[in-house]
Amino acid sequence: MELKKLTENIWYMPYETDRDRPNLGYVKGNNWSLAIDAGHSEVHTREFYSLLEKENLPLPSLTVLTHWHWDHTFGMHAVNGLCVANKKTNEYLREWKKKIETNGPDEFFALHESIRREYAGGREVIVTLADILFSGEMTLDLGGVHVDLMEAEAPHTDDSTLVYVREDKVLFLGDSTSGEFPTWVKSESLCRKLEETIKKIDPGICVDGHWIPVETEDMLNDLMDFNA
Repeated sequence: MELKKLTENIWYMPYETDRDRPNLGYVKGNNWSLAIDAGHSEVHTREFYSLLEKENLPLPSLTVLTHWHWDHTFGMHAVNGLCVANKKTNEYLREWKKKIETNGPDEFFALHESIRREYAGGREVIVTLADILFSGEMTLDLGGVHVDLMEAEAPHTDDSTLVYVREDKVLFLGDSTSGEFPTWVKSESLCRKLEETIKKIDPGICVDGHWIPVETEDMLNDLMDFNA
């Protein structure tokens, strides 16, 4: 696995299908650096950081969560710096933290084979909460690079956060364009709302959680394809 440079200020660690690991984004400003999503586990997060160090990039000061799902968040306890999430995302994490601490990880492992692969060998499941919470919108100035965080209605979950890097015109979507887990059915009305939001932002490149970065038109075509 290698770190890929997307634009002047953005790199990412590519997704992996076998363990259902999403793309992990990285944005470097003059004063701060930011990661998009925290990884599936501590191992995933540490591998990401090793790639950053190999490229002489500073570890992220902040990590933003696109939504609560485990493959994007359960590496939080291993992140450098602080984590930022919307309030709904944090409440979902609070629920799963309580479940796992009270009843153990079996219910979590039963969700999908990819989870069992990620945590093979008896790796501990640790769920932590975000340090900084927001509602609606929030803008981060990394020093010459501005990142807009926006809650959005979307078909995948009801706690989606979009992450837009203004100067690079890149929009990180998390899994917001996908259907609901585990059926993957997409609500047409929520897809139309997300389509409208993306068009309003008008990015040049869109980065989905589990696919290669694409031009916005391609992303919108995929979002509105209900036969896929």
